[in-house]
Amino acid sequence: MAKFPSLWLLVVMLLVSPARADDLDWQLYASLLDEYSEMREIEGLNLRWVDYTGLGSDPRWRAVIAMLERTDPSTLSGANAKKAFYINAYNILAIDLVLKHWPVESIRDIGSWIRPVWRREAGKIAGEPVTLHQVEHEILRPMGDPRIHMAIVCASLSCPDLAARPYRGSALEQQLDHQTRLFLSNPKKGAAERGEALAISKIFDWFAADFESGGGVRAWLRRYGVMSEADTLRYLPYDWRVNGS
Repeated sequence: MAKFPSLWLLVVMLLVSPARADDLDWQLYASLLDEYSEMREIEGLNLRWVDYTGLGSDPRWRAVIAMLERTDPSTLSGANAKKAFYINAYNILAIDLVLKHWPVESIRDIGSWIRPVWRREAGKIAGEPVTLHQVEHEILRPMGDPRIHMAIVCASLSCPDLAARPYRGSALEQQLDHQTRLFLSNPKKGAAERGEALAISKIFDWFAADFESGGGVRAWLRRYGVMSEADTLRYLPYDWRVNGS
């Protein structure tokens, strides 16, 4: 059973002065990850499963959203701090979109063909509305680090798993390397031999250009231990069902 803080503590958390991103404390988000996510096997797929029903009823989640709303990213002290902040922000906002529409079978059901979920307002950062598209394509991808694709999570079964802990600038290099290896070692959604072919996530198809600076997808995969003599690359089916219940 989750332990809720007293009302006065929630009020203090929501009303404190605007947070400086270089001083940002992710402990509340870390606690919620501990309480409402866990490793499970679903239909033969190992993944971090999210208890959306429980999380949505915990008032501390609104405090996490309020923290994003009042945080000014211009106060970030360095490139890694900024990258860590926006990875966490993407994951939090994707979760919150699902919570706002819960129950939902897929995050894509929140949007439409004309206006997909990625281009709908997901929340606010520093008081300004943002979309998941903006965070991913206009902020994170231009940073030139393709490992972000192993860290941002669009609330779907075939996405990389949520990290067990929030990303932090001081530990980001190790965290991203760990998360990348973890994803690639998952044969159901990362990479696996399939007969004469190497089957890999559709992420490497959708964002192939992001891996060119590292010699292309194959070279990048080898760097992270995916060694294959297969001549053919194929892509694993992408399961967009929501990664929780």
